[in-house]
Amino acid sequence: MTLATQEKLVFECETGNYHTFCPISCVAWLYQKIEDSFFLVIGTKTCGYFLQNALGVMIFAEPRYAMAELEEGDIAAQLNDYKELKRLCLKIKQDRNPSVIVWIGTCTTEIIKMDLEGIAPRLEGELGIPIVVARANGLDYAFTQGEDTVLAAMAQRCPETTKLIETAVKPEVNFIQNLFNWPLQRKAETVKPKHPPLVLFGSLPGPVVSQLTLELQKQGIEVAGWLPSQRYNELPALGDDVYVCGVNPFLSRTATTLMRRRQCTLLSAPFPIGPDGTRAWIEKICRTFDIEPVGLDAREAAIWANLEDYLALVRGKSVFFMGDNLLEVSLARFLIRCGMIVYEIGIPYMDKRFQLEELALLERTCQEMNVPMPRIVEKPDNYHQVQRIRELQPDLAITGMAHANPLEARGINTKWSVEFTFAQIHGFTNARDILELVTRPLRRNDSLSDLGWTALVKTS
Repeated sequence: MTLATQEKLVFECETGNYHTFCPISCVAWLYQKIEDSFFLVIGTKTCGYFLQNALGVMIFAEPRYAMAELEEGDIAAQLNDYKELKRLCLKIKQDRNPSVIVWIGTCTTEIIKMDLEGIAPRLEGELGIPIVVARANGLDYAFTQGEDTVLAAMAQRCPETTKLIETAVKPEVNFIQNLFNWPLQRKAETVKPKHPPLVLFGSLPGPVVSQLTLELQKQGIEVAGWLPSQRYNELPALGDDVYVCGVNPFLSRTATTLMRRRQCTLLSAPFPIGPDGTRAWIEKICRTFDIEPVGLDAREAAIWANLEDYLALVRGKSVFFMGDNLLEVSLARFLIRCGMIVYEIGIPYMDKRFQLEELALLERTCQEMNVPMPRIVEKPDNYHQVQRIRELQPDLAITGMAHANPLEARGINTKWSVEFTFAQIHGFTNARDILELVTRPLRRNDSLSDLGWTALVKTS
């Protein structure tokens, strides 16, 4: 296979299968993000084994999620789904008393046509606790799209902007005006933001949320809220006057829900991964609100200068993405900016509309770095990918856990794609963490190269 410089990106689609982690794994980070929540995964023992083993749940951690295991009686419709779920949710309310319970539907609930959306409202009225239903089954969704389905369901529960003003502001104004006769109307006008409300959506660790919020504040942009919020009752208000912007490329369903169901305006931008992506993300938000960005040239240059020790290791090296977590396009664009050559970008699902700006930035990056445009393969066939990897012999393959050991046995350096999902990779300050993950296999091999094959066998 020869690599020729291409003017446009090449898109292909292969088998149509998802060779990824199960999307119910989203509870591993969402239950920590939404601090007053409880996640109930409704599935079989296989789902429970996956959550317990693959995610390394500690027995003493008491995480705020549990399994509702379906037995033969449930699958054969011999038991009453409503009574069983009510019994479990009553126990959850008694033991944990969460502000919201999220039901995660699995493949089995899809196959037996369990009416979770019909059961939830009735049970919610009896318990007095909001119940959000999210379909995160592996039949329809890939690894990180589990979060997408949860956020899309939660977007339906966000308050209306007009209702928020009527119920929260007016009583307070009337009370204080009657008591002190203060001119609150003029005060409200002075603190009115200079741009429409901006809500960011995507689950990120608290420090990263603070970093991105601060970067926008430096440009005079106030963030009205995040979806999800740390607490369920702090969900941001949504309406036709609200602008929304995503921080992860796998949230296309949430973006569609925010536009069509909540009438928000989607701000399409590259994603804030790497210094180049973060700068483009901030610039797009600023341009949308007619604000001239300040100091981004120096900010980005300082970050690149701080990465030079890592850039020296990856410059001129090649990488192959097999496809797992839908972060592949953004990571590939960043690594190309770092000086690497990307042979292929495998991705389980590609929404060209939601990733339009990211794909455009990828094209510009390839042209500016004078490297060939990578192939983008949606739903790649792993057998054919392994054949292409053997032919191309990349310096690094970023792959799912299932294929790492077989590729290592064939002399290909690998890195688990799942590590990028759980690492802090967004914003200016976390670019070093991305390169730390990418270069770890390369640095390991450099350290062992002088030991020889015999020494390597003895230590393995």
